[in-house]
Amino acid sequence: MKIGIASDHGGFLLKEAVKRSFSKIEFDDVGAYSEESCDYPDYISKACAKIQNGELEYAIVICGTGIGASMAANKMSGIRAALCCNEFMAEMAKRHNNANVLALGARVLGEELAFNIIDRWLNTSFEGGRHQRRIDKIHRLEGGRT
Repeated sequence: MKIGIASDHGGFLLKEAVKRSFSKIEFDDVGAYSEESCDYPDYISKACAKIQNGELEYAIVICGTGIGASMAANKMSGIRAALCCNEFMAEMAKRHNNANVLALGARVLGEELAFNIIDRWLNTSFEGGRHQRRIDKIHRLEGGRT
């Protein structure tokens, strides 16, 4: 499985730690590549564009709080980014909302918790059924058709 990963300067160290900790996963790292100040929409949009064009199915996006990263991601059509701060949220984001982007806050999560959140999100499947109906309604809010 190949997963997109992106951060701003505030999420850079966590992004690098995620890549080391989940070494069995191939990451498509679209930046940032240092702790030098930068703008999260520039990198988050690159990861989400790869989902939009079918190159990737999933991405992890990280900024200081995860708020800006999730806001930027969710502006892009077809992206269902979930800002998760615990394992239960990550599980439900995938199980009920089929979140294709996981947003994390590097300055509000410790590494161990972040890794647990990622692990839960990666290892949970979408239930479909009544939840698909709701996702279809979200898609229509974007102006899409189902």
